[in-house]
Amino acid sequence: MKVLVSGGTGRVGRYIVEELLAAGYTVIIGGRHAPLPRFFSRPVEFAPLSLDPTHDHIEAFDDAYFFVHAAFHHLPGKYRGGEGDDPETFKRLNLDGSVRLFEAAKRAGTRRCIFISSRAAYGEHAPGTTLMEGMPEKPETLYGHVKLDAERSLAHLAAPGFATASLRLTGVYGDLRPNKWDKLIEDYLAGRHLPSRAGTEVHGRDVGGAVRLMLEADANRICGETFNVSDVTLDTWDILEHIRWERDCLNRLPLPADKSQLTPMDTAKIRALGWSPGGMPLFNETIHTLATRT
Repeated sequence: MKVLVSGGTGRVGRYIVEELLAAGYTVIIGGRHAPLPRFFSRPVEFAPLSLDPTHDHIEAFDDAYFFVHAAFHHLPGKYRGGEGDDPETFKRLNLDGSVRLFEAAKRAGTRRCIFISSRAAYGEHAPGTTLMEGMPEKPETLYGHVKLDAERSLAHLAAPGFATASLRLTGVYGDLRPNKWDKLIEDYLAGRHLPSRAGTEVHGRDVGGAVRLMLEADANRICGETFNVSDVTLDTWDILEHIRWERDCLNRLPLPADKSQLTPMDTAKIRALGWSPGGMPLFNETIHTLATRT
């Protein structure tokens, strides 16, 4: 079956594409430019696609049985605050443009539409609160509002023959380059001061597995639903301690952060469908790879 993936060359989308290719799907990359040759481990197709809501891209969905929407317009390296000084364009492309694509997918006869959302849709909650699907959302950033509104718009379009689901991701790490921890590792090895920070993370391969699950699960169990996708809790000490030993670096590590102040996401809902992330073993494998090739 063919899957159209918007944003497939991005830092998150690339893991999704690789998981689908490994599972035997034919992947169509939807974007402004075709990916470079050999960017992916296997050949992919390409369809012109953009977030401009004035364009109707229904032709991109002609051969797509499924649609995974991972594209997002933002300032480089920033999601929260990614609107910069142009919030109107940020909202027009990421909300209006996304809804336009959802509608085109439905009109074209695409069978499932999976939206890559964010934990930012929950907004701020008291430290130690466990975030669960169905609890009141109160996003405090434009990024969170846009993600939440897009989720709701997609769920409203759900119908027999057009199953929809949104995945609320926590921070996504992995071993592909460029890597989200490249700058952190570079700064540590250079002896620069680093603050203590903690966060919740999930490996990109496990995100790909969650997307694949949404495509293969019984439609009645996922249609119109939102699922949390999160795995391990890490801080800068956890990451850099491995780098220190692998690189025999004597630079001082940042102090461990207070992880009790985090608001972790409960993942029981997606685990009940069979999702099983890699946990600390996968983190240890990944950080070893990053440490030995940096």
